[in-house]
Amino acid sequence: MAGNKKQSKDADDIVPICKNRRAFHEYEIFDALECGIVLTGTEVKSLRERAASLEDAYAKIEGRELWLIGSDIPEYTMGNRLNHKPKRPRKLLVHRREIDKFAGKASQQGYTLIPLRLYFKNGRAKIEIAVARGKKQYDKRESQKKADAAKQIRTAMKDRRR
Repeated sequence: MAGNKKQSKDADDIVPICKNRRAFHEYEIFDALECGIVLTGTEVKSLRERAASLEDAYAKIEGRELWLIGSDIPEYTMGNRLNHKPKRPRKLLVHRREIDKFAGKASQQGYTLIPLRLYFKNGRAKIEIAVARGKKQYDKRESQKKADAAKQIRTAMKDRRR
């Protein structure tokens, strides 16, 4: 029995909350980093109901801290007058050396920090932040052509196996 408990602690227990689908379409992703996020009690309860949106969110480095701006975590329905503000800035928990590394990459012309996904890992809320550069219209068309070609190849291989 002791072996089973240790085995369950070693495995990453990841529960997805939400994903920023627009990020993969509108940005070219270069480097990603997992961060902790500072939340209040009603925010955590709202996230457990899978109610969140990262559509218009971005990360910003102020001083030596990383902040998540524009993410929407709706108010907890069973909360009282002490409920949280849905679009408030939230502090991200990252080591200083990681912030310095990301600040160098994100400070270059045309690069930004965007959230990719929000999830619970071993009971703690985590967010994945990426350094990205906005795609031009022709880049979007090119990536769509590649995706369509890959899909056609998969279906042809699947039909061939039958």
